[in-house]
Amino acid sequence: VQLQASGGGLVQAGGSLRLSCATSGRTKSNYGMGWFRQAPGKEREFVAAIAWSSISTLYADSVKGRFTISRDNAKNTVYLQMNSLKPEDTAVYYCAAHRERYASGFRSEYAYWGQGTQVTVSS
Repeated sequence: VQLQASGGGLVQAGGSLRLSCATSGRTKSNYGMGWFRQAPGKEREFVAAIAWSSISTLYADSVKGRFTISRDNAKNTVYLQMNSLKPEDTAVYYCAAHRERYASGFRSEYAYWGQGTQVTVSS
């Protein structure tokens, strides 16, 4: 399974970006998916997750109300809509595929990872 993240870039504080994660290889539509991020010198942290059926989603407290995760199983793609971006959102963002169908915020439960896409928010 390969995961390809895209959509990162440079944006001013208060702006928006939409990240995409396309999956290929074995169909991943029946697996939970998630987004994580890693800032320089920091641990990789959970951002958002979505169950395979989109019936449930999870968010880190730091992004609740600003970020929205969604998926289109017909396109094998997961999205992360990021609004009201802050400088502290600056990081490399990674998409990941979960081993089970539910949404999970635990990094250890994700078996497959994309290469990451850089998001930089200027003040």
